[in-house]
Amino acid sequence: MAEVVTFGCRINSFEAEILKEKFKNIDNLIIVNTCAVTGEAERQCRQAVRKLRKENPNARIVVTGCAAQINAQKFADMPEVDLVLGNKEKTEIEKYLTGDITEKSIVGNIFSYDDYDHYLITGFEGRQRAFVQIQQGCDHRCTYCIIPFARGNNRSVPEEEIINQIKTLLKQGFKEICLTGVDACSYKPSFSGLVKHILEHFPDLPSLQFGSLDPAAVDDDFIALVGNYNNIHPHFHLSVQSGDNLVLKQMGRRHSREDVIRLCAKIRAVRPEATFGADFICGFPTETLEAFANTCKLVNEAGLDKLHVFPYSERHGTPAARLPQIEMEERRRRAKILRELREDNNG
Repeated sequence: MAEVVTFGCRINSFEAEILKEKFKNIDNLIIVNTCAVTGEAERQCRQAVRKLRKENPNARIVVTGCAAQINAQKFADMPEVDLVLGNKEKTEIEKYLTGDITEKSIVGNIFSYDDYDHYLITGFEGRQRAFVQIQQGCDHRCTYCIIPFARGNNRSVPEEEIINQIKTLLKQGFKEICLTGVDACSYKPSFSGLVKHILEHFPDLPSLQFGSLDPAAVDDDFIALVGNYNNIHPHFHLSVQSGDNLVLKQMGRRHSREDVIRLCAKIRAVRPEATFGADFICGFPTETLEAFANTCKLVNEAGLDKLHVFPYSERHGTPAARLPQIEMEERRRRAKILRELREDNNG
């Protein structure tokens, strides 16, 4: 079986299973599915490629994923790499591995791509929870984020395909299904409509879960479903990023700190046992000490339990990277404070 090394998000984990199944009868092949969410993530991908080559001198190493889409030439310049494929090309990777390909780097314009890999996966190796992709790409432009340029425009998987994928996974014994996407709440025509149809189609589904939810896009219909269906897992992870309204505006986010507090309160009103996690970025270029203090306050005001905290990492090509930067040591200090705040409160 080909070895698939995956970095980053749940979408990459879903795609990794596709790659494993497609090449389960191929040996001496290593596919590195990269992440570009931060500069550090990309550095780790390159480091892993060097290590893989040292450990597997005769293997064919193919690099794909978001970092390959954004910085194809950096990977193509690495002597350890045999082939670089973009995210569009990843969906038809068989063609490039079996055909007579002479180029080392094949990375097309992701914004011209309006499809995704239609492969139906049968399971998730070593996992109890199965991820189901419901959409790809993102039409928003947060000032710190490079991912739309790696994944392209928002495009939704047809509901029928999602139902078939869930049906296949349930037959394999999975009891936890997690809907995921680059911007899952932007599913068209309706995220809450899709959730309702899944719950109606699979009334005995033990647990329906979600990846990161955009606080600006969670509507009252979704909240009503949370109250009406006990098989919706009562933990919700929110893409918050900051607890300061000015910083949120400068990040290009579409919600306010008050929106987050209101959303958590509304969900608790219909599911009192609900818990909440959140993503936060510390040390965004315009984040003052007062703004950071507002983030710390929001954790308690909204009752957020599980935090994913990251020091801001500038990405070349984004508007935020052109702003005066806070020293990395200070970004890390703030991230440590925020992590410890929740650890102390949970203790």
